[in-house]
Amino acid sequence: MFGFGSMIQKLKKDPKTIVFTEGSDPRILEAASRLLAGTFLKPILLGNPQEIRDAAEEAGYNINGATIIDPVNYDRFDEMVELFCELRKSKGVTPEQAKSILSGANYFGTMLVKMGVADALLGGATYSTADTVRPALQLIKTKPGNSVVSSCFILVRPSATGDNEVIAMADCAININPTEDELVEIAGETAECAKVFGIDPKVAFLSYSTFGSGKGEDVDKMRNAANKAREKYPELPIDGEMQFDAAVSPRVAKTKCPGSPVAGHANTFIFPDINAGNIGYKVAQRMGNFDAYGPILLGLNASINDLSRGCNAIEVYSMAIITAALA
Repeated sequence: MFGFGSMIQKLKKDPKTIVFTEGSDPRILEAASRLLAGTFLKPILLGNPQEIRDAAEEAGYNINGATIIDPVNYDRFDEMVELFCELRKSKGVTPEQAKSILSGANYFGTMLVKMGVADALLGGATYSTADTVRPALQLIKTKPGNSVVSSCFILVRPSATGDNEVIAMADCAININPTEDELVEIAGETAECAKVFGIDPKVAFLSYSTFGSGKGEDVDKMRNAANKAREKYPELPIDGEMQFDAAVSPRVAKTKCPGSPVAGHANTFIFPDINAGNIGYKVAQRMGNFDAYGPILLGLNASINDLSRGCNAIEVYSMAIITAALA
């Protein structure tokens, strides 16, 4: 499996604990069984212990060694409620309200990360993206200096020679119509994430225009964002606004934007909005034969990630490794 060798070696030296919010889901149980066999990641499964064990036994998965926590009978629940009320005191949350909210595995799991019981969280096999991100925003919050949570996808096109093509795309899942300054932040976070996957980021701010060939507010937004990003991250090759063909084709780049440090060789793509980003990564995945890993959430104070509700056990396993490696 692409790129996971180095991450697994990193985790073997410093094993992490990851909480799965949907502990009885068969896909989670299969992934947890594989992770336990690898001994580099410690799963915490949330839910009724008997239901989880029965589901694992019925499906034939060995989850011996996994920690199972029932939110209904957690020995540190009072401590969790107290901390939750403190974190949400500006909203006037009462202990009774906190207990009700924390009965949800998404909030309960996020609090386990906040309390240091787990290093990372992976949810969304049955929860929506919003239900995974909302607790993280309220309780974990963004990193110092960051104003938004964003996301990126890492796309990998396997090669028979082993020399895989690896690219990053953002933001394809969280921010509907990011501002210029938000795009700058998204670009910086995506470039850092790309490095974890062995990408030497060359960042292209994408548009329907290349260096002024088109006009309009959307073009101005991407051009201005690219200029601001160059100022903020002078160590990164960044350019834009540019069309996708100019970003990836040396021949087109030579005609449309000669002399660009990025055009023709871009591998980290910043989209103007969620429409373009979501469509773009899915075109690459379905028609370009890329494997897509993500969405990987960026900008949070802890490593928390969201699964697609249509995910399979292999994707859960892969995202667990990524999430833990980023912790």
